[in-house]
Amino acid sequence: MRFTPYTTTTLEDSITKWYKNHEIILPEDLCIHRIELKSHISLLSKPTYARYMKVGNFQEIIVDSRIPIIYQREQFFHELCHALRHTGRQSIMPKAFYELQERDARHFTLYASLPYHMIKEYTLTDPEIIDLWSQDFNIPLDICQERLEKIKRRPIVPVKNHFIT
Repeated sequence: MRFTPYTTTTLEDSITKWYKNHEIILPEDLCIHRIELKSHISLLSKPTYARYMKVGNFQEIIVDSRIPIIYQREQFFHELCHALRHTGRQSIMPKAFYELQERDARHFTLYASLPYHMIKEYTLTDPEIIDLWSQDFNIPLDICQERLEKIKRRPIVPVKNHFIT
């Protein structure tokens, strides 16, 4: 089964559009340092917890250098969501709003680390799909598993044929 009946989300579409506009087409193009340059957000790897900071026009994502690169990449995509889609300081916002931003960042991480325009070329019924994605995209297995489950659960929206008469 490929992706023929799959209907992408608005978030998936916007990520794919951004990637294609910045010539990020293949898994090997999905380099966090390339995304850093294209998004004008500084990236640092330090022995501390991951976070996004903005001071004036300066933006910075910090990933934890103490963990393997595969998890640093996951952290990067999570923090990139905060940089591109969120405002406010999470330390002072209401808990419900903080939880909403974190849930959004989780969805963004799934879509940005395994973008539709790249994964649609894989066969979903391949028993090795999770391992293949993890290896090809350098992303943890649990992220790959969650992405596959979301694809399988996503309702199919029928496409209407519009004829001009």
